[in-house]
Amino acid sequence: MAAPTPIDLPQRPGDFPAAFARAWATREGAAIAALFAEDAEFVNVTGLWWQGRAAIARPHDYALKSFFAETTLQPGRISTRYLGEDHAVVRCRFHMTGQRAPDGSAAGPRQTILIFVLRRTPQGWQAVSAQNTEVMPGQETYVAQDGISTADYRKP
Repeated sequence: MAAPTPIDLPQRPGDFPAAFARAWATREGAAIAALFAEDAEFVNVTGLWWQGRAAIARPHDYALKSFFAETTLQPGRISTRYLGEDHAVVRCRFHMTGQRAPDGSAAGPRQTILIFVLRRTPQGWQAVSAQNTEVMPGQETYVAQDGISTADYRKP
């Protein structure tokens, strides 16, 4: 793969979500991948598991140029937990608008929580792993029954 798109790594772990949103706004998968270590892993919201910077760049590039081409990704609540001086876990609730449905119509807003495992490098904080989870308000779990759907088992 070609060298990653130049992007400044954040100097503090808590600034990583904003850097991710800026990279998203470029509409270049390589800009997102540049935030990740060469051997990083990324599990997307549907459970696709990408290993390596090139594998992270390709699907992001496709999505950002198609069904996510008009999206806005806005960081919300952020938490940072240091695992020593040079490692941290950052969680961020992202709000996304502007997605296109498969038929080309406007899709509704979404929320996800992205978890980033970061390490400090001489250039700044870089992700070695990330996982995206869809937020489904008011639901407890998923049920696989004639497809997969959300479920709430709590009594009304």
